[in-house]
Amino acid sequence: MRGGPRLWGLMAEFRTPQELVDAAARARAEGYRRMDAYSPFPMEALSEALDLPASKVPRLVLVGGTLGALAGFALQYWVSVIAYPLDVGGKPYNSWPAFIPVVFECTILCAGLFAVLGMLALNGLPMPYHPVFNAPRFALASRDRYFLCIEARDRKFDRQATRRFLEGLRPSEVAEVAA
Repeated sequence: MRGGPRLWGLMAEFRTPQELVDAAARARAEGYRRMDAYSPFPMEALSEALDLPASKVPRLVLVGGTLGALAGFALQYWVSVIAYPLDVGGKPYNSWPAFIPVVFECTILCAGLFAVLGMLALNGLPMPYHPVFNAPRFALASRDRYFLCIEARDRKFDRQATRRFLEGLRPSEVAEVAA
């Protein structure tokens, strides 16, 4: 490969959670948008500093639940009115109160499936490999270190300028992440 391996981004390692949150906020203020942070535990302040968009999963769950309810009702209607109409105690064929348990169960089933499958799809999973695993010392992200990675595909990314910016945040180390 010409010019060495392709670059995924630059990753800075920090010792404390607050250093990572401050670094993410400064990077955002500096104009970087394509970045991600890694820590051994979830941090709400970090999500705010990165200005992550709202999750799309709740809308997917609503769509799934609605489709499930409609499908459950359609199934019950088709069975009770069209395919196998039975006169039970003089009740009408389209006795919707009797449909409620099946409609409810179909709603919950489809909403749950949309939640799980939507979450997997939106997270890009399953992803057995990611370029950040190439970063030296990244294994510490699951123990006691905090990382901020600015991706090379960011509009503002410049190898030297971004490296200088990250080094100005006073991290333990700044490393290149090969793609």
